[in-house]
Amino acid sequence: MFTKAFWLATAERTVRTAAQTLIATLGLDTTGVLDVDWGQGLALTGSAALLAVLTAITASGSGEGPGLTETVRART
Repeated sequence: MFTKAFWLATAERTVRTAAQTLIATLGLDTTGVLDVDWGQGLALTGSAALLAVLTAITASGSGEGPGLTETVRART
């Protein structure tokens, strides 16, 4: 958990989760993108990103990576 590789992998996972959540929030609103409640969508996106970081930290006790079965390797 205290390596640069861990935090880079966690940041990548967090950005992916946030993007997926925002797209899902926008996609679920059937009235159109202009009528979306952006405050609620962004709040949900922020919550999902926070949960992704907390999940990575919690799972880091089982290995080197941010996931339960992942191993982070340093790039060469």
